[in-house]
Amino acid sequence: MCDRIMGEILMIVAALGLVAAGEHHPVNVPAAERGRESVRKPLNPPFWSLRAYQEAWKRWGLAKKPADYDRAFRARYGLHPPLYENGGLPMGFTRPRGLLGLGQGLGNDCLLCHAGTVAGQTIIGLGNSALDMQSLYEELAAADGLDPIMPLPLCNARGTSEASNFAVYLMQFRDAELRHRLPVKYPLCENLCEDVPAWWHFRKKKTIYHLGVADSRSVRTLMPFLLILGNSAESIKEREPEFADIRAYLLSLEPPRYPYAIDRALAEQGKAIFEHTCVRCHGSYGAEDRYPNKLVPLEVIGTDATLAHAFAPEGVAHYLESWFAREHGPAGEPYHGLGGGGYQAPPLDGIWATAPYLHNGSVPTIYHVLKSSERPRIFTRSFRGDALEYDQRRVGLKFQTLPNAPDPSLPAIDRRKVYDTTQPGRGNRGHTFGDRLTEEERMAVVEYLKTL
Repeated sequence: MCDRIMGEILMIVAALGLVAAGEHHPVNVPAAERGRESVRKPLNPPFWSLRAYQEAWKRWGLAKKPADYDRAFRARYGLHPPLYENGGLPMGFTRPRGLLGLGQGLGNDCLLCHAGTVAGQTIIGLGNSALDMQSLYEELAAADGLDPIMPLPLCNARGTSEASNFAVYLMQFRDAELRHRLPVKYPLCENLCEDVPAWWHFRKKKTIYHLGVADSRSVRTLMPFLLILGNSAESIKEREPEFADIRAYLLSLEPPRYPYAIDRALAEQGKAIFEHTCVRCHGSYGAEDRYPNKLVPLEVIGTDATLAHAFAPEGVAHYLESWFAREHGPAGEPYHGLGGGGYQAPPLDGIWATAPYLHNGSVPTIYHVLKSSERPRIFTRSFRGDALEYDQRRVGLKFQTLPNAPDPSLPAIDRRKVYDTTQPGRGNRGHTFGDRLTEEERMAVVEYLKTL
């Protein structure tokens, strides 16, 4: 059944049209500037018609179209107003050319997942912690009269994604040279619940992604999401220079500054505590800025291990034999297949903006990261990203604790608004290092982290 559905989806994508290799910018434009433009360009064929955007409301159970439709559309799916001219579409949407370059369809770019709103600020490079990609793709497909069933989940909890899993899924349809083939099935885990890392951390890291599985100098590791059927092997490979520009752009980004008042005296106390307890994993900040790029073993970090154990050996082997992994450093060192057995402790620059926390977004505030006994078991939040949703004291997102999991009879879009830490991939245990602090010490560390 799954193969049949995917076959239908791939045929539909092919029918919607092919996307040519990326446009080339003038060589005198700096690489980072070219990359800034590229993250706002279509990377794949159009997934839907332009009509689907205007008629998606018919899938919402409403009698008529909302008067403020653009705002209602963004609120339903967790999207944001663009910070640039985008033809009336939400940030993250594009209008790629359709079949043989004729006409336009509707697609998405990098900023669908990599731009977010927190404390009333929309920030490019911040993971979109409000996005319900599952509902977005299903309901736009239905608005186009297509089968809305996806071949595997795109997200299980709002604000998280199954991105790595989907990349592995798409690799099943490609040989080592990225040419199309009949699928070779690999075991797949459908409960990764990945939180999207902040782009501005890229410049500090030597290895990237939650598992530290790729060298940050790699360009090709940014490219597997081009594997949609409408992109040929040749067109994917031709876009490597464009992704080199995107990498240059990521390296240029600076973390956003905390927008509220900071108790500087308390923050100084917190800095001393942080330097005694946290530096060896998360690094130091200020004049002696240093990031150790540490992979913390599972038995030490103790956080949900689903993602760490998700990928079947045969799928990993296929990727490591593919064009993506035939990329090496100047001394012949491999760029792919690194890490394993734990999670990378991230830099903490701009941490105030990156809630919720842990690799699966299961902890709503920094305070709760530092006090595991207070973490909510089942909770929900507003997903608005406004100032009222932001918790200035505990630093993160305000939330409502719920006594029970959502009723199975509720629509899936409403169930995904509830984060249930008892479900696979969504555990909020582990990272108990802050439990050793007194309450006064903990709040001092929280205050210090506002300054990063």
